[in-house]
Amino acid sequence: MLLLTTALTAGALTLSACGSRDDDKGGDNGDKGGRKTTVVIGLDAPLTGDLSALGQGIKNSAHLAVTNANKSNEVPGVTFELSALDDQAQPTSGQQNATKLAGDKKVVGIVGPLNSSVAQSMQQVAQSNTVALISPANTTPDLTQGKDWKQDRRKRQFSTYFRTATTDEVQGAFGGKYAHDQIKAKTAYVIDDQKTYGVGLAAAFSTQFTALGGKIAGTEHVNPEDRDFKAIVSKAKSSGADLVFYGGEYPAAAPLSQQLKESGVKAPLMGGDGMYSADYIKLNKKSAGDYATSVGKPVEQLDSAKKFIEDYKAAGYKDRYEAYGGSTYDATWAIIQAVKAVVADNGGKLPDGARAKVVEALNKVKFDGVTGTVSFDKYGDTTNTMITAYQVEGDTWKARHSAEFKR
Repeated sequence: MLLLTTALTAGALTLSACGSRDDDKGGDNGDKGGRKTTVVIGLDAPLTGDLSALGQGIKNSAHLAVTNANKSNEVPGVTFELSALDDQAQPTSGQQNATKLAGDKKVVGIVGPLNSSVAQSMQQVAQSNTVALISPANTTPDLTQGKDWKQDRRKRQFSTYFRTATTDEVQGAFGGKYAHDQIKAKTAYVIDDQKTYGVGLAAAFSTQFTALGGKIAGTEHVNPEDRDFKAIVSKAKSSGADLVFYGGEYPAAAPLSQQLKESGVKAPLMGGDGMYSADYIKLNKKSAGDYATSVGKPVEQLDSAKKFIEDYKAAGYKDRYEAYGGSTYDATWAIIQAVKAVVADNGGKLPDGARAKVVEALNKVKFDGVTGTVSFDKYGDTTNTMITAYQVEGDTWKARHSAEFKR
């Protein structure tokens, strides 16, 4: 039975695919006593607020992975539960959620968060409690490789942090190349929302775009809560740029694009995966022709994602899986596979000190997931560097070009 309740605060939401927490009296589940150990996978995402469309897709996709693992008895002797918390895209809430999840001894790993700025507040909590934190959406390189990655002095920051989304070093560079080579833009006006993700994405785009011969016609910064962009629209228009690039997320990107078009700017707006949402089109009557990049290939184009799409539809979730559905399923499944390896190495039982062993196992995990082969490099980054460029056509995003982009 599917138990789904929307969290309206930063309180816990426990989603069990096999009943209640008292699931220790099951039948023959592969262990000698016919009893199962409950293992909880935590989740942190914006389940309410402006970015809830993405957050709900993350929650549902993680729940689906837990449901399928329990149905197939993926780890004999173990019942998985999902405990989802709402961070409302706020770092302080993310830190509180990480602390709460880490305080539950049944939690062996946490999926999330969506925002890189929230991840920065959660990483040390996860590290201090030796609990794995796997994001399906964080793209800021600093999170794994440190602030000196631009000088190629890369060093893993937290041994417990992993992600199934590639970095903005890859995504921003792909966007810069696509803008120059495919859109044929010669000049770009670059705007960011001053958040960790937006600043990093805009910088990576600009570096690649200029390296290929493009020129930055101007730069500007906005607040992510801004919705009135008259002053910036005037500057972008007077710059005569062929393209406006926005490093940020769809709640601000949508009105920015609409106001640009209404002022007579014919240049398209381009952004990253934070802009790639169906809600961007809903919020923007002038979105046609705009571009966004997103990590991975569209799951609809992947043979490996067919079962995920079918199962998601059959589960009856009211919210779309959105941009991070596939990578969330894979992040959750990675924790499940790590638990499976740990249990197998301990004679079929969850060992003492399971959290540390799960972290160790994640470094060796490799499987065919929804988004392709899932594994992690020495920094905890995904080895899958596929990126896709999309363009708004009618009332939907259409995939235009996918390619691996190596650093």
